[in-house]
Amino acid sequence: MIVGIGTDVIEIERISRLMSDKFIRRILHPEEIKIFEAFSHEDRQISFIAGRFAVKEAYAKAYGTGIGQHFRFNDICCLNDERGKPYIIDADYKVHVSIAHSHTVATAFVIIEEK
Repeated sequence: MIVGIGTDVIEIERISRLMSDKFIRRILHPEEIKIFEAFSHEDRQISFIAGRFAVKEAYAKAYGTGIGQHFRFNDICCLNDERGKPYIIDADYKVHVSIAHSHTVATAFVIIEEK
């Protein structure tokens, strides 16, 4: 049974303007920071954080609480499985995640369902 769905779109240029160590720590979970730091090109880092930002906004919308009411950005951990498929670690629900990027935007779609 589906618990909720959520989507989000973010301009990559907006994320680029916000980039700082403080912003990175505020948005990314410690496991995501390891992935972020492994990228050697700044453009790839910005794209990565934009996608994760969109995923977390979409997840919060699907959860029905929004960011800040039940969890913070860096409480949410979105990783990739061995095939590259993104997923969110959630003890209570099964979470389906899709992320897409263009040169100007990152977008995410999340479906939360009962396990």
